[in-house]
Amino acid sequence: MIHSGAVVGAGLPQFQSLSLRKIQFNFPYFRSDRDKRDFVSAGAAAGVAAAFGAPIGGTLFSLEEGSSFWNQGLTWKVLFCSMSATFTLNFFRSGIQFGSWGSFQLPGLLNFGEFKCSDSDKKCHLWTAMDLGFFVVMGVVGGLLGATFNCLNKRLAKYRVRNVHPKPKLVRVLESLLVSLVTTVVVFVASMVLGECRQMSSASQVGNDSFALQVTSEEENSSIKTFFCPNETYNDMATLFFNSQESGILQLFHQDSTFSPITLALFFVLYFVLACWTYGISVPSGLFVPSLLCGAAFGRLVANVLKSYVGLGHIYSGTFALIGAAAFLGGVVRMSISLTVILIESTSEITYGLPIMVTLMVAKWTGDFFNKGIYDIHVGLRGVPLLEWETEVEMDKLRASDIMEPNLTYVYPHTRIQSLVSILRTTVHHAFPVVTENRGNEKEFMKGNQLISNNIKYKKCSILTRAGEQRRRSQSMKSYPSSELRNVCDEHVTSGDPGEKEDLLQQMLERRYTPYPNLYPDQSPSEDWTMEERFRPLTFHGLILRSQLVTLLVRGVCYSESQSSASQPRLSYAEMAEDYPRYPDIHDLDLTLLNPRMIVDVTPYMNPAPFTVSPNTHVSQVFNLFRTMGLRHLPVVNAVGEIVGVITRHNLTREFLQARLRQHYQSL
Repeated sequence: MIHSGAVVGAGLPQFQSLSLRKIQFNFPYFRSDRDKRDFVSAGAAAGVAAAFGAPIGGTLFSLEEGSSFWNQGLTWKVLFCSMSATFTLNFFRSGIQFGSWGSFQLPGLLNFGEFKCSDSDKKCHLWTAMDLGFFVVMGVVGGLLGATFNCLNKRLAKYRVRNVHPKPKLVRVLESLLVSLVTTVVVFVASMVLGECRQMSSASQVGNDSFALQVTSEEENSSIKTFFCPNETYNDMATLFFNSQESGILQLFHQDSTFSPITLALFFVLYFVLACWTYGISVPSGLFVPSLLCGAAFGRLVANVLKSYVGLGHIYSGTFALIGAAAFLGGVVRMSISLTVILIESTSEITYGLPIMVTLMVAKWTGDFFNKGIYDIHVGLRGVPLLEWETEVEMDKLRASDIMEPNLTYVYPHTRIQSLVSILRTTVHHAFPVVTENRGNEKEFMKGNQLISNNIKYKKCSILTRAGEQRRRSQSMKSYPSSELRNVCDEHVTSGDPGEKEDLLQQMLERRYTPYPNLYPDQSPSEDWTMEERFRPLTFHGLILRSQLVTLLVRGVCYSESQSSASQPRLSYAEMAEDYPRYPDIHDLDLTLLNPRMIVDVTPYMNPAPFTVSPNTHVSQVFNLFRTMGLRHLPVVNAVGEIVGVITRHNLTREFLQARLRQHYQSL
């Protein structure tokens, strides 16, 4: 439900479909990455709200687990979406199931039922202060079990990445069939061999039989599975395995004295192994409900042991089943706030707030001591650079210059089409700095063979990188369908790459490779240019996206050398975003339709005032700015306006920062 809601949130607002291309809607709104992120957050929250009937819990889930960027305006939008999802589901389920439209009796797909003691049992209480000690211990055990679950599932996921995913898709189908076959065999054999045939009795005949089944309604009676047992008996293992997961959870929560401790222990172990093996195969498989069922069996086992062997007859088994479900699920997913509210809303019992919160906090702390939550583990295995909420204190020993990417790929405000095509075809960057050469600083740029520029220690590395980049651009343009360009490239490109960067610099000094032809249309490079003329400091003017550059090329937005930039056609914002989110690819562009000598003025389409930081900015400040403002690229600009690097999400991930911190300690 979470995934389905996120998919609907990502696709529905675009009013476009690959399957229904002939149906076109003139809907120019919500065509940006920021809007799409917000809709995905709202969709995930709506999925949780519909599954558990918990609109507030769904909102908090989206805030805690489903969103990287959050703001006050998004809060009420997501809450309204969750409320609407709960209302819609309740309206239709109540009308279809009870035939009374507008009665609103079924708020969610999963209903935990009402927790209450029997009126005849005066000593029964839902929970007492003494039970909190047991809940804390159950939280610790739940955290350990969750950490074990995550560790085993991570190993399985890595095995699938290495041995299953690279193979044909049929192998994934066969793996899913294998899991289904083994699960079916285990469930059938366990119910036949390990299940106990227990006596069935009505509620009036229960008496002191601690393992008798209370048949209080037709629904509970229909969930009982005899499974090769004689008449008037039922198979307790089959009753857990052969019912839906919701029915199993309801039985563990509300049916008193139904299952023996041995049955609950065996069921927990088998379900734990099967759920761990199933999560991660190439089919939509749940995590929330299987974890709740597995944890409920664990909690019910604890309650039976305390009742039968410790002599604590006052405890309410349903409460321990609920706490066990919370402990195990919290140990797996490591959620605290949202999961507390979801369980409170699902049970409609506010008195469970404190024990659930204490249990989840203990389970989270215990599990975090060993590994991450299951969602974070799979996000890391997918290679998604998901940022933490904040950085560690010791990361402030690093500066922006320590983590930035100094290998810049840039464009000029007025760039030839041949250069843009080369840049886009030889890189995978999603944004490019727009720069001009700072001719005012060229006297300080080089003195002899010592490279200096306003005391910037990374200028030498920048020059080496830019020289190699221009070589690659020239080589890539040899495939351009223009004999003139092929001749130009052949004149200045030699085969083979220098082995070391220092060798490349020496070759540049001796042979003076001509930079890529006509990168800057105002003045073409000349053979008489010196090194400082070829590689001047770069003054930063703005950022332009890859999608914008490709759109300009596809739509033929350019002007010739004999014209001024004012004659270039202008595109509106709606025209630039018309192809969102599936912009054309540069490799699908027909180069024969483009004149490589034409010039593109990118200044009307670039972002002239993006967020920037100084090279000396602390990493914590960079991280907070990047995360709070929802950035994708953060240029690093020095005191005189020269761009010296770019910071992206990959430069702010935990693993990258720790690697750079180790390098920092080694250099001290």
